[in-house]
Amino acid sequence: MDFNIVMITLGVAFLLAVIMGPLFIPLLRRLKFGQQIRTDGPQGHLKKAGTPTMGGIIILLALTLAVLRFGEKNLETVTLLVATLGYGLVGFLDDYIKILFKRSLGLTAKQKLIGQLTVSVIVCVMLSMLGHSTDIRIPYVDISFNLSWLYFPFVCFLMLGTSNAVNFTDGLDGLLAGTSAIAFGAYAVIALNNSQPNVAIFSAAMVGAVLGFLVFNAHPAKVFMGDSGSLGIGGGLAVVAILTKAEILLALIGGVFVVEVLSVIIQVVSFKTRGKRVFKMSPIHHHFELVGWSEWRVVISFWAAALILAGIGLYLGEVL
Repeated sequence: MDFNIVMITLGVAFLLAVIMGPLFIPLLRRLKFGQQIRTDGPQGHLKKAGTPTMGGIIILLALTLAVLRFGEKNLETVTLLVATLGYGLVGFLDDYIKILFKRSLGLTAKQKLIGQLTVSVIVCVMLSMLGHSTDIRIPYVDISFNLSWLYFPFVCFLMLGTSNAVNFTDGLDGLLAGTSAIAFGAYAVIALNNSQPNVAIFSAAMVGAVLGFLVFNAHPAKVFMGDSGSLGIGGGLAVVAILTKAEILLALIGGVFVVEVLSVIIQVVSFKTRGKRVFKMSPIHHHFELVGWSEWRVVISFWAAALILAGIGLYLGEVL
């Protein structure tokens, strides 16, 4: 496929997000869609209270417009958009409830799970309609095995796990925007290598959209993406990995997200079983803040780690 189309898609999505920022941020501020900050978190974050949130709408709009303009109008493209916008809608409801009731928690865990599972099941149906392979390939060693019907519960697990891991990563200015751009950039390369134009265009559009959002989200952030953005990004990333048959590589390419969610699990299990915390605070990016790292240092370090992990993932996937 034409590499130029992929890069044009990235550029258009970036420009759309940059243009939408000055339009949406004042609107979010007027609607008093301000972020509620955890009082038990790093004290430096308290000054962020009231910063407009739900900026993920900018990402999702820029992404959708760019994909509809440059991508093929087929079931594969629709599947990618359903996963992303469906999870984004769950995040939007979560954000809206937080704002409406002025609290740091929105949907209950059960409500969020039901919403995410519903979207995941719809995606499974669409994958079946596409005739998507139920094989799982172990990268580098070139071993594959067929999960048969068990592949679809695996898809649901992957979507739920990825979206929540990505959500945990969204805790510092620019952290998720940068790490997700790297992950989607890696999958754009894989899709190009696999001759999958729809997935490549979608991944490039997401890279452009989150980088455009980063213009306003870099420290000090003028807007936060909220769950509207983070859950949408996570849902989209999982399905990109599924469609490229690089599901296992997601553990490496999205390695930062994996570490973030593992830090939360380790912290909870340790505290409940031993009454002790392993980290000063979880997710782990807050731990580094509390040991004295500046917010910007944490973000840059995690971006660097994401870049290295993505490179290793591409190498093991025999793309580099």
